[in-house]
Amino acid sequence: MKFDLMVGGGKWATTAALAQRAEAEGFSGMLFTEAAQVPWMAIATAANAAPKLEFSTGIAVAFPRSPMISAQFAWDLAENTQGRFRIGLGSQVRGHVERRYSALWDKPAPQMRDYVGAFKACIRAFRQEERLSYEGPYYSLSYMPAQWAPPRHEFEDVKVDISAVGPLMCRVAGELCDGVHVHPMHSMHYIENRLLPNVAAGAAKSGRSVEDVDLIVPVFVVVGDTPEERASAIGRAKTQISFYGSTPNYAFQFDDLGFEGTTPKLTQLMREGNVAAMAETITDEMLDHFAIVGRWDDVADQLINRYRDTASRVVSYMSADDVRRHPENLPRWGEVAKAVSAA
Repeated sequence: MKFDLMVGGGKWATTAALAQRAEAEGFSGMLFTEAAQVPWMAIATAANAAPKLEFSTGIAVAFPRSPMISAQFAWDLAENTQGRFRIGLGSQVRGHVERRYSALWDKPAPQMRDYVGAFKACIRAFRQEERLSYEGPYYSLSYMPAQWAPPRHEFEDVKVDISAVGPLMCRVAGELCDGVHVHPMHSMHYIENRLLPNVAAGAAKSGRSVEDVDLIVPVFVVVGDTPEERASAIGRAKTQISFYGSTPNYAFQFDDLGFEGTTPKLTQLMREGNVAAMAETITDEMLDHFAIVGRWDDVADQLINRYRDTASRVVSYMSADDVRRHPENLPRWGEVAKAVSAA
């Protein structure tokens, strides 16, 4: 099990410096989100600065981009990182896709299934296994003259992962993808009883098993040696969980654990703009399901005990934020990373 650092946007020089430090301290890799900034240039900068780290997008927004463009990014990054890159794609939500990107949003799971199929057709064409000829319900690709084909290289096994929450998207991941990005707001009950059975059902359609699909799991890790040291991070974790939990599609996460009615309450507080009350709605009992809370000397063991049998990679959702606030903590996070990776 590998331990990655999750990062968002930022200046390239800052990202390069963080990558160098993360590599030196023992992290396995860096996972780049896509929100206000695109991830590609930051990954290239970080990869040049840290030649041993592995890199991924978690996630890059798929639907606003042609599958060809995503395949070209992945192909170039795979070559220039010498195989240390895997692309993670996600659908985002309707409001962003239609109103921020002015792109097509239909039925996300069938659309993503078609997107991944088109992406993989591009990769096969880049490998010169077949000419580009893909026809699906959403994407049609049939033109790639030789002068427009990217040069071949030694790292052509480009891995593609997708984010998935609901059963249909989990089945798409199992059927077509190398890995699945688990949502940061998750419990082990959800992973074991909802996500994995659906990934397994999808994998069976393509003659694979669930073990053939990597689980990439972002985790709210709250760490500090005293309650006072943990208090601020607990507040940030509860705020983020309440934000995710206010979305009706995630109501089952609370309901499955016996916390019925939590999402409607959070939704109402969100409409009122009462962020403090949203965070207060997330009890310590809820937090224990959705986060790892511990001291510096036991948090790695907690991660190992919870995720060792399911995750290929765990991603520290909050460590980049913690390091920005407390740069002296990066070596401590590195010790956690080394312990997890050695397990």
